[in-house]
Amino acid sequence: MTKSTPSHSDPAQIHASAFVIDTHADTPQRFVDESWDFVASPLGPGHLNFETARQGNLAAEFFAIWPEPAAWKGRFAHRALSLIDGVLDQVRRHPSDLALCTSPVDILDARAAGKFAVLMGIEGGHAIENSLALLRDYYRLGVRYMTLTWANSNDWADSSGDLDDANVPHHNGLTAFGYDVIAEMNRLGMMIDVSHASDKTLADVLSATRAPILASHSAARALTNSPRNLTDDQLRAIAANGGAIMVNFYAAFIDENYRRAWTEQRLALRAANEALTAEYAAKGEPVPYHVSNQLDREFAARLPRPPFESLIDHFDHIIRVAGVDHVGIGTDFDGISALPEGIDSAADLPKITAALLARGYSADDLRKVLGGNLMRVFGTIQAAGSV
Repeated sequence: MTKSTPSHSDPAQIHASAFVIDTHADTPQRFVDESWDFVASPLGPGHLNFETARQGNLAAEFFAIWPEPAAWKGRFAHRALSLIDGVLDQVRRHPSDLALCTSPVDILDARAAGKFAVLMGIEGGHAIENSLALLRDYYRLGVRYMTLTWANSNDWADSSGDLDDANVPHHNGLTAFGYDVIAEMNRLGMMIDVSHASDKTLADVLSATRAPILASHSAARALTNSPRNLTDDQLRAIAANGGAIMVNFYAAFIDENYRRAWTEQRLALRAANEALTAEYAAKGEPVPYHVSNQLDREFAARLPRPPFESLIDHFDHIIRVAGVDHVGIGTDFDGISALPEGIDSAADLPKITAALLARGYSADDLRKVLGGNLMRVFGTIQAAGSV
């Protein structure tokens, strides 16, 4: 990590010259459920659209393909394919502005053509319905990473989100089929994403993979004591593996005071969600994501947003522990109910650059964090595949 004198550098110029990549946004829900258009529609209650991406110099986005496990139980692949279709349809509608990308070279080509790079990642291994054939089909459609679990454990990997639930079957990490999934993702050159995974699942992945791994949207447990965050030992292990940790922007993951206040509302929010589920079940429908997310936002609005510096503290901590070559941006835009003060949309991404520059990081450091590290890891994983 190189240090520079902040007054000798212009953060706006550094940010404008960087290749800015975000590895996680849940925007596809809006494409499918709200008939919302990434390029033509106003931002509304969301965090990311074409205009704010341009304002924030965001060059590339990995859109999360997330079949919510309760609403889409028994139809995980159906939902995943609908979300993939929603992403592909955006590219079809706007060929002058958007480009589907499946490799680092594609991202560079999109940038050279003045287009926004659109990529996809599966969020939650339940989406493959215990089928390596379906995993391969997702890859053929353009998906380039898979988060092994979401907040729910699946049939072959444990999540950090339900380990305290005695009603959920757990496996002590990966099952034999889980190891098969890792091997097949390595063969495909598909990024293995360990965000949401349990500690044991992550350890099993590190023991099995022959390629670097990714944490597409995670923060530091040393600063915010959520099992969803990564310990310092895990940060160092991912760095030693050659992988990268992309910093999540969710308020409850980046600020301990907010996390505790949010946790105190958990029972009331659960009751409200159960009532909402019952209301839609009476109509024979799953709860639309934008409706459940709005409920979450109403509860989040009862709490003061955490300070912007809490987010920068996580960047700073992870860089110091894992090294500046192993950190990036994984906002979780459009999938979270609260952001820190000062971050309202992708248009605010230049503030990250300015804040890290003020803490003494060099322009070269910042270009790595903003996108260079992801490009390197992505390319290394693809090169290690044997498709």
